[in-house]
Amino acid sequence: MWRLRGHSGEANARVAAAVLNDREVRAGLAAQGLTIPKDTWFVPGLHDTTTDEVRLFDLDQIPHCFSEDLLLLQRWLNQASQLTRQERAPGLGLAGHDAATLLKAITQRSRDWSQIRPEWGLAGNTAFIAAPRQRTYHFELNGRVFLHNYDYRQDADTAILSLIMSAPMVVASWINLQYYASTVDNRRFGSGNKALHNVVGTIGILEGNGGDLRSGLPWQSLHDGKTLRHEPVRLTVVIEAPAEMIEQVLANHAEVRQLVDNHWLHLTRIDPLDNRCYRYLKPQHWQAVTDFGKEI
Repeated sequence: MWRLRGHSGEANARVAAAVLNDREVRAGLAAQGLTIPKDTWFVPGLHDTTTDEVRLFDLDQIPHCFSEDLLLLQRWLNQASQLTRQERAPGLGLAGHDAATLLKAITQRSRDWSQIRPEWGLAGNTAFIAAPRQRTYHFELNGRVFLHNYDYRQDADTAILSLIMSAPMVVASWINLQYYASTVDNRRFGSGNKALHNVVGTIGILEGNGGDLRSGLPWQSLHDGKTLRHEPVRLTVVIEAPAEMIEQVLANHAEVRQLVDNHWLHLTRIDPLDNRCYRYLKPQHWQAVTDFGKEI
């Protein structure tokens, strides 16, 4: 799909790694009680979402003592990339290939300007979970869920939860609502037929040679020619934390509270004490979700 984007996150990742590897920065963090172990080195990387390859940067700056760890990391990333490509292959019409052939085919597909579906991207997104990873690691989520490994016990001042709910959760909602609106009414909220798109300067796209600037997603990002690849449902957010922590974040962030109170997304929490799920209705009012907690 055509999308006017900013730059990739490569520069941000490289700067962040350089800062966190700096001795003076580490000393300053240690003085504030945030000690980075001496055997820890930060490595910036970039994930190509069309080929699922992960490229690592600034490898020449990694101390020699981490050589074996680097080789192990690269092996793990290559294995993860292969598994992800194999999982995505059937949806791209590329099932049945060996690892090398599949990588070649997906790479060619990603560079083919005539290819209207180089990847399915975030089609099918449906939920956002912020909880300890062991809550979900044994489930097959089929690439439909945004995951955050979050432990409320390590977040005494609610700073981490505040960041999660006010930044990535909001972005996940934007993505979900764009897919939702583009699916239910593509003429008004989507961008029609991608094959007819014309980029207009740096401000947007037209479908064909006239009309209004189009917003949202093209039909090819939602439909495979036979059936919808995205189910239009509002985002379900599941957070494992005490109710008072979640409500504190809502009270402090009006834009997040508006998303929840106006039902642009469904907010559910896992109670860490009774292991049950409760859906948010309004401040200090949570409704038990029957049997959902048992499944999680």
